[in-house]
Amino acid sequence: MESNLTLTGFLKHTAAKFPTRRAISVSGKFDVTHARLHELIEHAASQLVAAGVKPRDVVALTFPNTIELVIMFLAVIRVGATAAPLNSAYTSEEFEFYLSDSESKLLLIAKEGNEAAQAAATKLNVPQIAVTLPHSDSNVSLIQSNPLSDSESVSKIVNEPSDVALFLHTSGTTSRPKGVPLTQHNLVSSVNNIKSVYKLTESDSTVIVLPLFHVHGLIAGLLSSLGAGGSVTLPASGRFSASSFWSDMKNYNATWYTAVPTIHQILLDRHLSSPESAYPKLRFIRSCSAALAPSILSRLEEAFGAPVLEAYAMTEATHLMCSNPLPENGPHLPGSVGKPVGQEMAILDENGVVQGPDSKGEICIRGPNVTKGYKNNPEANKSAFQFGWFHTGDVGYLDSDGYLHLVGRIKELINRGGEKISPIEVDAVLVSHPDISQAVAFGVPDDKYGEEINCAVIPREGSKIDEADVAGFCKKNLAAFKVPKKVFMTDSLPKTATGKIQRRLVADRSQLQKCPSLELKNILGSLQLLKQINGY
Repeated sequence: MESNLTLTGFLKHTAAKFPTRRAISVSGKFDVTHARLHELIEHAASQLVAAGVKPRDVVALTFPNTIELVIMFLAVIRVGATAAPLNSAYTSEEFEFYLSDSESKLLLIAKEGNEAAQAAATKLNVPQIAVTLPHSDSNVSLIQSNPLSDSESVSKIVNEPSDVALFLHTSGTTSRPKGVPLTQHNLVSSVNNIKSVYKLTESDSTVIVLPLFHVHGLIAGLLSSLGAGGSVTLPASGRFSASSFWSDMKNYNATWYTAVPTIHQILLDRHLSSPESAYPKLRFIRSCSAALAPSILSRLEEAFGAPVLEAYAMTEATHLMCSNPLPENGPHLPGSVGKPVGQEMAILDENGVVQGPDSKGEICIRGPNVTKGYKNNPEANKSAFQFGWFHTGDVGYLDSDGYLHLVGRIKELINRGGEKISPIEVDAVLVSHPDISQAVAFGVPDDKYGEEINCAVIPREGSKIDEADVAGFCKKNLAAFKVPKKVFMTDSLPKTATGKIQRRLVADRSQLQKCPSLELKNILGSLQLLKQINGY
């Protein structure tokens, strides 16, 4: 086995190359070098073998963003098993679905426990083990009712590129979540793509902003940093906090960070109300997982003095598909998600014919980072892998310079009397208003046009903006058929655990039709409680 064909081999090689460099810090507590991290992973892997974990077993993990999660995730894939990280804020019913759908053989939890996860695991007869790392210089421990037997030598276990290392689910906002198996080779391919496009080296450092049960934080933030010999800092609380973010960035000499637009907006709002005396000198800021409005991009660059590089990614591609380049490698275009990185990309029409520059169609990809197919879902695989390409479900076009421009999800495009409206375009206009903090456009049924466009808006704190102001602004900046017919003012929007606004939830037609007399913010508040935002 060549080390560069598996993630575990690649990280082992990196640890040998940069043994004394910092790999992980827990803010204000302790640092772990690459060599020490490798030792901790090997030790934890031996304990997993002793606990009965076998190659190809699925092991679920639910933790905050802690070093225990990092070590156990890498230990699970080191023994040839499949790691299935889960959001610790799930309900018992959600844990039951994900544990069952992934066919997990074991659940690893933090030492303080997780009542909902444990209840679900008990119901499904899935064994549970708590994990602890008592001190920075001690070994990770697995706590279970029966003492661990002597373990086999982990050194005998050979990881193969085809080993399924990671099992995640799509977000499932429009249908049942689909299970996505990703191999060791998928993971290392994506890590190398990210390292390459951002020129990550052992001198780079970042603070983890996003949850590590999600592909964005896990691959782009954590694994790419470790693969480059660089370092990551985990917040002391185990989750993102705007109040401590910049002090962590400065204290740990961060050179970049990656986040979703909602997090960028939170940092911008804090900058406007309570700016830092100075911001660290960053090589770049990265934005991904949702469209970043050009107005927000320019505000970020002005506030924090670094180029903002928008990227395009999805779980099925092991995260990265496209990115704007670093300044020295070419222009970064506001409103574009950049050029394909490490894979083939084409725009196809419904007959599978490749479209030329500036022609819209479905964005399709193929390459070593792309999943081979959804788990136990032949119907989804049949539609997703037509014509020899993976179909993303997104509409867009490649310009003559090879930059990708997103129009929107196929299912989210608004068809108003035959006019196709991109909600992303309307979002961008809305948030360009200085008194609007967040906004989302969506389609609703309409007797005359089939669909009509509405929007929900969160005003900036202290703003006096109202529905008429928003409508007037849209009329000045959008073609008449793209202007939202109704504007709803709200103080919250339903988001995923990573902070991505859930457009389809906002547009839930049954809710809007059943409750015409209610203010949208009351509907959204109810939806938000149901969906759990995990603090973002």
